Amino acid sequence: MYRILLIAFVLLLAGGCTYTAKITDGTTAVERKQYDVAVPMLEREFKRAKSRGEQGRIAMNLAISYRETGRDAQAVEWFQMAYDNGVGPDALREKASALKRLERYEEAIQTYTDLGFEIGSRYEFRKDIAGAELAMRLKAEREAQEVPEYEVSPVAFNSPGADYAAVSLDDGLVFTSDRSAATGDDTYKWTGRSFSDLFAAPDPTSSAVTPFNPSVNTEFNEGTPSFSPDGNTMYFTRCSPPAKRSDAYCGIYRSERVGGGWSSAEKLPFVTPDANYMHPAVTADGNRLIFSANLNEGWGGYDLYAVDRLPDGKWGTPDLMSRAINTDGNEQFPTLDGDTLYFSSDGLEGLGGLDIFRTWPLEDGRYNAPRNLKMPINSGADDFAYTIVERNGTGIGSTTTGYFSSSRPGGAGSDDIYAYTKTVLPPPPPSPDPVVFRNVLDVTVVEKIFEEPGNPRSRVLGLRPVPNATVIASIGDQSRTVTTNEEGQLSLVLVDNQEYQFRAERPDYLSDEGRFSSRNLPRDPEAPEQRYELELEIEKIFRNQEIVLENIYYDFDESFIRQDAQPTLNELSQVLTRNPDIRIELGSHTDCRGRDAYNETLSQARAQAAVDYLISKGISADRLAARGYGESQPIAECICERCTEDQHQLNRRTTFRILE
Repeated sequence: MYRILLIAFVLLLAGGCTYTAKITDGTTAVERKQYDVAVPMLEREFKRAKSRGEQGRIAMNLAISYRETGRDAQAVEWFQMAYDNGVGPDALREKASALKRLERYEEAIQTYTDLGFEIGSRYEFRKDIAGAELAMRLKAEREAQEVPEYEVSPVAFNSPGADYAAVSLDDGLVFTSDRSAATGDDTYKWTGRSFSDLFAAPDPTSSAVTPFNPSVNTEFNEGTPSFSPDGNTMYFTRCSPPAKRSDAYCGIYRSERVGGGWSSAEKLPFVTPDANYMHPAVTADGNRLIFSANLNEGWGGYDLYAVDRLPDGKWGTPDLMSRAINTDGNEQFPTLDGDTLYFSSDGLEGLGGLDIFRTWPLEDGRYNAPRNLKMPINSGADDFAYTIVERNGTGIGSTTTGYFSSSRPGGAGSDDIYAYTKTVLPPPPPSPDPVVFRNVLDVTVVEKIFEEPGNPRSRVLGLRPVPNATVIASIGDQSRTVTTNEEGQLSLVLVDNQEYQFRAERPDYLSDEGRFSSRNLPRDPEAPEQRYELELEIEKIFRNQEIVLENIYYDFDESFIRQDAQPTLNELSQVLTRNPDIRIELGSHTDCRGRDAYNETLSQARAQAAVDYLISKGISADRLAARGYGESQPIAECICERCTEDQHQLNRRTTFRILE
């Protein structure tokens, strides 16, 4: 899926080179996310490669470039080529995902099964296999239907680019597209196409489209509109940098209809910097927005939030929506039909990628268990932005028409808009058994699988369950201690409206903690038992072994802790708080440039700055040691004058080691 409104990315002149520096090789193009540029370069480089290892690296980059430009059939072949040339399990994992997107489910299941044996854990791929098996069952059910529930067809105005998120306005549609007619002359080198704009399709049965409005469309990315009931207020997503050479985050904007046009857009006041807000959906009374965001308090990935307009007309504070809806995956593209909420998720059980789900509030205020819309609305690829435009009749035989978007194979471009007609079929006979509601939480304790066993600096291949681990489950002041089974799991029947805290422990491991809320979990008579999952990842203690702390950077010739380094150190402080018996050394390393004495002094100051930061977070000073190593312990061995910038970056690192 390539719609840029899903991610935070660096736009235009970020770093001064992303779009202006000349790219001379395929690897650099991939590093700068210029995938369309990378493909022909990598194809030429593969033919010239002289070693198996070099062929493997090029094949992997080429497969990624094909994937990111919407060519999964080619990506499958090149991921296999990368694996055959020694790249390892990552290539097979990507191949299996591409097979699912292509709906080659049996091949995907076999590939995931092979992967499980290779890394030593089938657990890692259980959801992927279950989703492929579900897709095969649903496909068989659809083929057995005498009268199909859905009829689906692509719209006439799809283009070779990405077209998605069509909504109704007046008698036509407004949608998002990065087709060549979009505003601005710059090319988004990820896709080789334009940045996205809003477009209008006055007649949805025709191929004719026009740019939506010049006061809304800019050289940046706009998309995913939602209109107030009277059609005079539009909420939409715009991704633009606040200044040159800065990251572009997505925000939610509002524009008002003025005569025959639209006003300049203004960002809604609850949108904060350094996070992505997108995909707004406005309720029928115009007083509530539901949107997707990747805020820190969420459950993981992108979550759905709701925000209300207050009596004075101002917007309140967004609330994270129910755990029945949000998962540790991504929930995006909400749309509303009355009080029924449609949204897409890759965290709920689905057929592959994003699937479209439906839910609605019950009488007690909690949301019903989300229901997968199944085939042919959902596919192995990404399916999203489901809208209802018209209803005809009521009861059995009545129809509903509307639109959704998909990156499934066979379309005109990377994402396409599809029209559907849904017919209400007779319901199945009711079950005579009484309904018993149960919400079950499966807690699994897991650990990392390292490519080199015993080396925490080696690549992580996946996760495996930890048997016989201790889990302390707490509700308020009450707690109980349970031991996991041979699959590293324990199952709890949840009590409604409780906040659960969990702590996982095992000798010679760092403890981990997690939480789960059973507030407002659904009670669905058609699916009375709902199961949820929580992973607790405990880390094996490797004493006196260096572990690199990612994303710790310093300004040139400075030692203070930058804001972008704080999340990593905050996470380390939480590990230390959960494990009060361990002591660590914070180490700082420089690259080889500069005098030895200078590098030693600078690295010592940087290590001490990291220690001081942890002390400010409440960690006792006697549990921390600072040591600057200067340039004495490089991990990328090279002659200094010939080191690449990537090798210098590897050597400039902040580390910690657990002391005896």
